[in-house]
Amino acid sequence: MTWRDAGVSRSGTHHVRGGTPLYTERFDEVLKFHEPGLAAVRRGDEAWHIRIDGTAVYARRFRRTFGFYEGRAAAVASDGWRHVLPDGSDLSAYRFAWCGNFQGGRCAVRESGGGYLHVTAEGVPAYEARWRYAGDFRDGVAVVQSDDGRSTHVDPRGEPIHGVRFLDLDVFHKGHARARDEAGWMHVDMAGRPLYGRRFAAAEPFYNGQARVERFDGGLEVIDETGARLVELRPALKSEFAALSDDLTGFWRTQAICAAVELGVFEALPATVEGMARTCGLDPVRTRRLLRALAELRLVTEAGDGWNVTARGACLKAGHSCSLVGAAREYGRFFPRTWEALPRALRSDSDWRAPDVFGEVAADPARVASHHRMLMSYALHDYGPVPAALGLRGDERVIDAGGGLGVLAGLLVEAYPDLHVTVLDRPEVIGQAARRQPGGPVLLRPADIFDPWGIEGNVVTMARVLHDWDDARALELLHRARCALPVGGRLFVIEMVLAENGAAGGLCDLHLLVATGGRERTAAEYAALLGQAGFDFSGVRRTAALPSIVEGVAR
Repeated sequence: MTWRDAGVSRSGTHHVRGGTPLYTERFDEVLKFHEPGLAAVRRGDEAWHIRIDGTAVYARRFRRTFGFYEGRAAAVASDGWRHVLPDGSDLSAYRFAWCGNFQGGRCAVRESGGGYLHVTAEGVPAYEARWRYAGDFRDGVAVVQSDDGRSTHVDPRGEPIHGVRFLDLDVFHKGHARARDEAGWMHVDMAGRPLYGRRFAAAEPFYNGQARVERFDGGLEVIDETGARLVELRPALKSEFAALSDDLTGFWRTQAICAAVELGVFEALPATVEGMARTCGLDPVRTRRLLRALAELRLVTEAGDGWNVTARGACLKAGHSCSLVGAAREYGRFFPRTWEALPRALRSDSDWRAPDVFGEVAADPARVASHHRMLMSYALHDYGPVPAALGLRGDERVIDAGGGLGVLAGLLVEAYPDLHVTVLDRPEVIGQAARRQPGGPVLLRPADIFDPWGIEGNVVTMARVLHDWDDARALELLHRARCALPVGGRLFVIEMVLAENGAAGGLCDLHLLVATGGRERTAAEYAALLGQAGFDFSGVRRTAALPSIVEGVAR
């Protein structure tokens, strides 16, 4: 009789072979037998390991135990998680918040502070780095995720295999790994290079040179290692014609949302159709039609005889911390006119010039408040991870050029209370910022940031500023930043950084073209601009949010 052909009973309370119990003991839970022939069991609040005859291997008791892998099993006691040997003794003195199973002489664990790492066969940390997440090793390679939410492959010493980082990633299987970037899923080789140019909604690992994938139109197919279709398993659930039609009618969504905001629909919820019609001065029959459209957009939901706003729709209330009321008006009323100029903006023989959107906003006091409230909401949503990612000492003099209503500046002083932060922006913006936070810890200074700043610091931040300008004007701003910094001073440009290859960000880039004459840029393009302005390019820091941080050091 061996443990290898033993199974768990249907009741989960004991082990059987061919339906026959192997022992008379009964437990609340049993797990499968693992090498060296031991199984984890639990009764009440106590857990331990047993032999094939149901007897305990050791006298010690834990809160929970798991199977043995490579001669070590995870176990939980009052002082935390650890690994134990077959005799019940601790593998090491280290305690963790969670332990995985050993694979290839390494095991993923999580510390009490939340960081993941791998431990060696002796139960001690294999390296100093800590990750947001760490997976099992397979063939000497594991997936780890950094604080910015991106993943890469590392070796047993925690060193990068290729250094390429993805939004999601799997371990290698026969030399290939599933990986996801902003465009979708694909397969990459051991150097982190895509095997082909296509992207998919989902992808399975390769099996004998072929993989099953799901396209973004819902179709299923089998591809080879070049990404070529070999077999179609399911046709598209939605035709390319229908998908394109959806894109062409995208303005319906914008205009429906804008109208609902202007009519006060979201402020009136919850309400019945009749109640909303009275409150907002609307026709009841047409009100129901509007609500049905908003429900299709998942902004409202019908409950009984009334309607409620969803969590998504709540962002369209004026009092929401990240209210998009201003965005609805900007995109629904003002920006459609700028997009009408796109063909002229693209033609080589056109006399088109970018509009002065900031001047237009400044000339309309109501739009000043709405426009910059919109920008503040995006900043509140996106800039949370930025202060920690900057890695400041905490006592620097920071100039936040084009800092708007001071969201980033406020987050900086919250994270580093001893910072001295000055926000530079247009007078009408600084006036609105002063009304929002009178007497705060941030110095607000009205200025045209294209003119000499008249102050010095040892850190300059520019958050979503350079993308509003073409290269010539962006270079002017970088020269102003360089003049405000000593040698060794640091510049942080906070922007969406385009990938060197790929389409992500393309529509936003076009919007900047027609709205301001600006552009989104790649890391290489930012590096070139910084170099021309007297900075050494130090690299790009990714955050868990949309923006990245381009760093330059004044030389």
